[in-house]
Amino acid sequence: MKKKLTIILGIIVVLLIAAYFAVGNYFYNFALNADDEKEFMEGNEHLEDSLLIDERLEADATAADEAFLAEHQTESISITSNDKLKLKLAGYMYEQESKVSKWVIVAHGYTSSAAGMTRYIRHFYEQGYNVLAVDLRGHGNSEGDYIGMGWHDRLDMVEWIDEVVQQDAKAEIALFGISMGGATVMMTAGEELPDNVKVIVEDCGYASVSDVFIYQLDDLFGLPEFPVIQAANTVTNIRAGYDLYEASALEQLKKSQLPILFIHGDKDTFVPFEMLDDVYNAAAGEKEQLIIEGAGHGEAVKVAPDTYWQAVDRFMGEHL
Repeated sequence: MKKKLTIILGIIVVLLIAAYFAVGNYFYNFALNADDEKEFMEGNEHLEDSLLIDERLEADATAADEAFLAEHQTESISITSNDKLKLKLAGYMYEQESKVSKWVIVAHGYTSSAAGMTRYIRHFYEQGYNVLAVDLRGHGNSEGDYIGMGWHDRLDMVEWIDEVVQQDAKAEIALFGISMGGATVMMTAGEELPDNVKVIVEDCGYASVSDVFIYQLDDLFGLPEFPVIQAANTVTNIRAGYDLYEASALEQLKKSQLPILFIHGDKDTFVPFEMLDDVYNAAAGEKEQLIIEGAGHGEAVKVAPDTYWQAVDRFMGEHL
């Protein structure tokens, strides 16, 4: 009888472990496998266009973006990630015709790429900056079979900064990112950076990877943090080499004295608007908030372009 009970308990343990890893693998593939389609992004009600976007102005801006791409040649460059993976990472340089030492490094959002950042690239270029737009791991033309959610990307960003400084020792650098790119530049802020980095602007970035995953898990599936996130975290550690609970913009911001402008739309329900106060309060250096009323996720520049760019240009101009 005792032997049978031991066998039954052993089977139950094996089944529980198998279920734990099955759940972890499912949610890892769902959110972080760069090769899997992210179907939940299509038709997502949290990403619907705001009714406050002026269609005429947006059409004009899109036309200007397309004209900019047609008129400006970009120089493709690459670096190799400074980890055991040795990933080839892609970047795209837009340099001014006359020599200037003001730079903006631009980071895109989740499932996007540098090609999706033309609106921002164009504006910064027209303001007289050299611009480096990068493809984060597993996006665009950069290698990688997983999405780093900004955590490993922060170390890649340090390498991109070094690449700019090698090219221009007098470079004054701003870091700009939106959504996952916003989280990336906030996470980068906590690293040891050269004095060339002067200012950071983040738009709708999340407080931490675990926080945004817990929120999305409840929103999409109605499931609690335990044990799903723990299972996903175990698999993420194994397959991607990082910890969802360690990947925190909040903790990185506490270590930084860099001036940071935090931007968020108050109708953002994809990366909840409430996270703005979390990251703002965590920042140890000079800081400002820009709240765009009526803007959803990543829509701030479309809902109130004049307000948006006036704030960004002023803040960057004060430090570059």
